[in-house]
Amino acid sequence: MMHVEVGAGRGPYLLLVHGICSSRAQWRPNLAGLSEVCRPVVVELLGHGRSASPDDAEPYRVRAYVERFEAIRRDLGAERWAICGQSFGAGLTLGYALAHPDRILGQVFTNSNSALARNPAVREETRLARLAGFEERGRAAMEALPFYPKRSGRLAPDVEDELLRDAELISLHGVAQGMRYTSPDLSVADRFGQTRVPTLLVNGQREKTFQPSRDAAVATLPSLEVVDLEGGHPVNLDCPDGFNAAVRSFLRRL
Repeated sequence: MMHVEVGAGRGPYLLLVHGICSSRAQWRPNLAGLSEVCRPVVVELLGHGRSASPDDAEPYRVRAYVERFEAIRRDLGAERWAICGQSFGAGLTLGYALAHPDRILGQVFTNSNSALARNPAVREETRLARLAGFEERGRAAMEALPFYPKRSGRLAPDVEDELLRDAELISLHGVAQGMRYTSPDLSVADRFGQTRVPTLLVNGQREKTFQPSRDAAVATLPSLEVVDLEGGHPVNLDCPDGFNAAVRSFLRRL
């Protein structure tokens, strides 16, 4: 149901979960650098890339994603592994670490208002507005989302090309199902302080709307490590060298 690719490398497995409207291409500039200290395990969300877009609600629930992550870990024969989530995917990985801390060596995440935003009314209003747009305008509404891949010239041409090719595979139905059934349970803001595993936030500080959530996360979890980079929301793409260096350092210390 969920596409999985296991890369070569040294060290523990590292689960990599992209955000909404992205794909395995989200991690393309990072895989070689990270493989020096880990074995990357790249998955694609339902409705994205090469993954399925089921009709039923249950596969999209956060708990169903957590169960699939656990199944992947068991299939790899790993007693514990590291995890990393980007944007929407960070809500899933942070929730996974809260549910199964004994299975996690450490976790990394990037800017994620869906995971850490503390105003549920605003989140719900945004979610419903996007769903209404899908119903009214279809795929055009999805392609107008701020995080839908577009040619910007900021990324390496091969990375940008792959993101755009994979964007054509995104299922409107799958994304809408994710917004209906994954998004409502994605926030861990009220539980983040209960995190028991070593945690690193690689923050793209150009995304101004996320910085209050970044500061609140530090106040809520004093053990949280933060590396601030001069990137935006997709900080691992904007600053791949800085992201790779921060994650390598974190994993080596684990």
